[in-house]
Amino acid sequence: MIRKLSLAAALALAPAAAMAAGAAGHIEDFAFSFEGPFGKYDELQLQRGLKVYTEVCAACHGLEHVAIRSLADKGGPALPEDQVRAYAKGLAPVALPDGEERARETSDHFPASGLPTAPDLSLMAKARSGFHGPYGLGINQFVNGIGGPEYIASLLTGYTGNEKEEAGSTFYENTAFPGGWIAMAPPLASDGLVEYDDGHANTARAMAEDVTAFLMWTAEPKMMARKQAGFTAVIFLSILAVLLYLTNKKLWSGIKGRKKKHA
Repeated sequence: MIRKLSLAAALALAPAAAMAAGAAGHIEDFAFSFEGPFGKYDELQLQRGLKVYTEVCAACHGLEHVAIRSLADKGGPALPEDQVRAYAKGLAPVALPDGEERARETSDHFPASGLPTAPDLSLMAKARSGFHGPYGLGINQFVNGIGGPEYIASLLTGYTGNEKEEAGSTFYENTAFPGGWIAMAPPLASDGLVEYDDGHANTARAMAEDVTAFLMWTAEPKMMARKQAGFTAVIFLSILAVLLYLTNKKLWSGIKGRKKKHA
């Protein structure tokens, strides 16, 4: 009887589990240069990602938690100071309390999102988790991260081209978005939307990876320094453990020798 009830419960829950799995969306595993304990940002990729963000994403989304001056930091885009100043002046001006406006400077932050429904992208790569279940836990999370960059890249490349109208709004089918339909139109609908100065391929997939890497940097600008500090700490602790072991062995060697003699 109990066995039959268990089987019936399992069959009843199976459709719900299948629906939940499908609602989560499919997240593709991308190979980013910054993954793993020894990974690091690709400076040129971050510069390309900045260009994609500026020409495609910035029309709706903001980066209000990112200081413009950080574009010149080593380990990041590492733009020359004059280019950073020119870039700041090209952004939307800063509104002053008296109603006036002034040109944006390197000491300011990026503008906020231009639309109330467009989320700020400053921390998006950390706020969203792309991997679920055992793949996103423990050592896998340490090596591969929580999957935020993979979620963003999968979302940008996950449009199928299908559309539907619902309550007067247009929704677009996306294999990565939870539920399968998203209100945001494909931002990288075709190849060649952005021209790269370094001659790198500007396919829709390549642009998605570049802007994703840039957004990961906005969320973790000090990742390289943190990894280096962690690696240094591991080396220091390893040396300390060896020294403690040798010291302990030397301190107790006399006592252990006497015990052997008495035995």
